[in-house]
Amino acid sequence: MGASEWDHYAPYQEDLGAALEQLRHRVFLAGDCYWVRGGDWLPEEERRPRPSTLDALRADEWTQHSGTHSILDVFHVQREDEEPEICAVQPVTVEEARKTDETRACQEIPSNLDKAPH
Repeated sequence: MGASEWDHYAPYQEDLGAALEQLRHRVFLAGDCYWVRGGDWLPEEERRPRPSTLDALRADEWTQHSGTHSILDVFHVQREDEEPEICAVQPVTVEEARKTDETRACQEIPSNLDKAPH
């Protein structure tokens, strides 16, 4: 099984689902994701252009199996009382965010972090 590392950041907003959708839209438009049918490993005649819509990307059978190795593979925000699951994001507390951020010396703490609900 393969794996990839990626991260994306968005300004805090109360509606985490809206923040996720805006981020996903931005990443898709920037092409900041893996497109399995465009890989150099495919013979030239089998390569396909990247889909022009997120719905078309999601509908692609190869993408459904390989993923995009990006935030596009995250489909929803879980409630705090739900068990963690794949393809979902779970909110963290301000304290958890700060603790995690301390391990990433090159990543600045977002200036609006204190606006998050406690």
